[in-house]
Amino acid sequence: MTSHEPGAWMFAKGDGSIRWGLERTEELLAGVGDPHRRFRSLHVGGTNGKGSVAALAEAALRVADPSRTVGLYTSPHLVSFEERIRIGGRPVERELLLACEARLRPAIERTGATFFEGTTAIAFLCFAEAGVEVAVVEVGLGGRLDSTNVIVPEACAITGIARDHTEFLGESLEEIAFEKAGILKPGVPAVTGETAPGPLAVLQRRAEEVGAPLLALGGDVVDDVRVSLEGTRFELESERYGSREGFTSLVGAHQARNAAVAADLLGLLPRDLRPSWDAVEAGFASVRWPGRLQVERLRGTTWVLDVAHNPAGVASLAASLDALRLPKPVVLVTAILNDKAWDEMLPPLLARCDAAVLTVAPSSPEERRWDPAAAGARIGAAAGVPVRVIPDFAAAIGRAETMAPHGTIVVTGSVFTVGSAMQELGIPVF
Repeated sequence: MTSHEPGAWMFAKGDGSIRWGLERTEELLAGVGDPHRRFRSLHVGGTNGKGSVAALAEAALRVADPSRTVGLYTSPHLVSFEERIRIGGRPVERELLLACEARLRPAIERTGATFFEGTTAIAFLCFAEAGVEVAVVEVGLGGRLDSTNVIVPEACAITGIARDHTEFLGESLEEIAFEKAGILKPGVPAVTGETAPGPLAVLQRRAEEVGAPLLALGGDVVDDVRVSLEGTRFELESERYGSREGFTSLVGAHQARNAAVAADLLGLLPRDLRPSWDAVEAGFASVRWPGRLQVERLRGTTWVLDVAHNPAGVASLAASLDALRLPKPVVLVTAILNDKAWDEMLPPLLARCDAAVLTVAPSSPEERRWDPAAAGARIGAAAGVPVRVIPDFAAAIGRAETMAPHGTIVVTGSVFTVGSAMQELGIPVF
């Protein structure tokens, strides 16, 4: 990233810290006229799947009314900073982004706002200046004290609860659920895909306390799930849309449930925003959410790129690999951050591959990089398949290609790993 690129000066600050509270974000936004009050919004939280639900909902809203300007705010990005802020289905125009950065930079520096706080304020200002009418906003971390929680949405979703970021959100699922439930607001309807009794009870209790109507989807809202390299088909029982045949271009059995959450999130919207089923169906079929079980065919090899970065995400990826007919051999290329449970993530991946290459993603923060040699030494003997350690990422990708010239290479472990692979392979994000 050069010094002239959007976001470069915030990256240069090196402030990846997390400081709870909404006061800095509110101060930044107040200084530019509270842009988050100039557009309507949907708010999407949860541990895994929130980005997919946000992308599905945004795609359906665009299809429903092509004249309406729709925004999407997600994090982190795969390759370029602009990916975080999308307007009309495309990354924000660079000129607008740079102009909004310039307006907010003095206040960001004066308040000591974190990277994510600054980015959130910039995104909301971009939406307002571009005339966005409705934006789908993904929670960054947690919910209750996440900087995106300054919005008052038309509806919100909490996908599900799993263990991740335990140093910030708590060790138990119930503690994590409490933080996620912080996006629930008085009178704002919500939907959740969580089914486990403990965390679901936390969500329901918080919804009752604040007066937020909460729709909890049961385990049977999707049935007859069929996964292929082209997408996912399923039978849907929606509260708003009834019994439907569903399809999404997103690959994976877990995407059927994400689609169910997205459908009922859209169904909770006021009548003037609520898409018809035809629009939902078309949006889900056309959605593109890069790096989420993304399948590419390059030089005779099938590449599967997935940003799974915790045990729950890996479980979903593993289930999808089981359901797909992938050319053999299957070689794993992975780089996992050192603060993630890589010892839990590797075994299910290795069990589904014929060989593995452990490496380091060059775009990952140096202080969070794992030691692939130590990981290889720890799991190598029990892996049951050959495990190679090649720290140089380009060399690891090249070696995997020689190991599976007409087979499949699965790249996973983090957003940084997939983003680095897309750059190395020349795969465009859009």
